[in-house]
Amino acid sequence: MDLDLRKVRYFVAVAELLHFGRAAERLHIAQPVLSRQIRSLEKDLDADLFHRDSHGVTLTPAGRQLLDDARNLLAAAHATRRRVHRAAHGPHRLVVGFRAGIVLSQALRSFCATRPDIAVEARRVEWDDQEDLILDGTVDLAYVRPPVRERGLELLPLFTENRVVMLPADHRLAGKRELLLADLESEPRLRYADPGPDDVPIRTIEEKFERVVAGQGITLVPESVARLYSRPDITYVPVPDAEPDQVLLAWEANRRSPLVEAFVEAVVEGLKG
Repeated sequence: MDLDLRKVRYFVAVAELLHFGRAAERLHIAQPVLSRQIRSLEKDLDADLFHRDSHGVTLTPAGRQLLDDARNLLAAAHATRRRVHRAAHGPHRLVVGFRAGIVLSQALRSFCATRPDIAVEARRVEWDDQEDLILDGTVDLAYVRPPVRERGLELLPLFTENRVVMLPADHRLAGKRELLLADLESEPRLRYADPGPDDVPIRTIEEKFERVVAGQGITLVPESVARLYSRPDITYVPVPDAEPDQVLLAWEANRRSPLVEAFVEAVVEGLKG
């Protein structure tokens, strides 16, 4: 039996909240209706998805597996709906995502020269949404930086670049020609990939600037960021022994799009040149 995406969406709400009542409120349906839909889904899958007892609701191993798969399944369905609507109601369009510091102009010009019938748009993505925006169809493909959640994506390594340390302009190390990682051991580092429970996560380069200038910590950034983003109260110093930053081109692995394939081919040809 084919999966009913509506039931899967209901399941995800219960699985995330582990509470049928709150899940029903989120979904704007009655709790008995939600319970019947979940029972129906369990029957469809021939598997118990939740342990239900007087202490509450927990996921079974089958439920954990479904939750792991369901988010990508729903994202893919949403992306399909978005792309079909775009194809039916708008011009041929390709949306290319990029992380801060990455310059797309040459690649976009080269692609547009061969496909002048296509409207190409650029949209900045951040570390915490770069994969999601590809999988949900917001962007067709994107220039990303590690760490990358690879599941559901095709990745093409493009190039690496050295990293520099971002310091306040009045920092004791700001005047150095270069620094080693050992020179930075005693310096507090900004955390943004895995913030603590009480921290506000850092998403953008502009937020990094403010934290560094405020003396909350230092951070390593790619050389391209230093070239494109300057402020009088910020300085950059090369760190030659830091692990290089990598730039990759990413797109949805299971999607067959002539436009995406054409853009990837153009990028590969550009690398050869």
